[in-house]
Amino acid sequence: MKPVAPSEVEQRLERLRLACRNTGMRMTHQRLEIFREVAQSNEHPDAETIFKRVREKMPTISHDTVYRTLASLEEMGLVDRVETMAGRARYDANPDCHHHFVCTRCGSIADFYLDQAPSLPEGIENLGSAESLHVQVRGICHNCKNN
Repeated sequence: MKPVAPSEVEQRLERLRLACRNTGMRMTHQRLEIFREVAQSNEHPDAETIFKRVREKMPTISHDTVYRTLASLEEMGLVDRVETMAGRARYDANPDCHHHFVCTRCGSIADFYLDQAPSLPEGIENLGSAESLHVQVRGICHNCKNN
């Protein structure tokens, strides 16, 4: 999986700084490091993975701090929660309009982009007003298929 470019990580961190400034939320060292772990990863880490990585830099961080911070980052629109069929929720800081391919064997998640938005099914307006559309394709990744 291709790493996130340093310039993109910096743009994502700037979004965090602006969001904190605009909401009056303090920019704590813990919040910054937790967000950085998600922002610099294309693997869509789960909370436990984020906790372990941040703990290497900050041994006193708690699980509770990681979970509360992820919830507030999600509320602020800085990370998206990616649900998988089985397993823990994963987190994504990619702000671009994109979708996910989820491997049903290894659980890896990869971003993909569509040139045009898929059309909504007929009659959806009878259910309500659509605000967004997220496509999640499930299958076997090349890694698993070749092993």
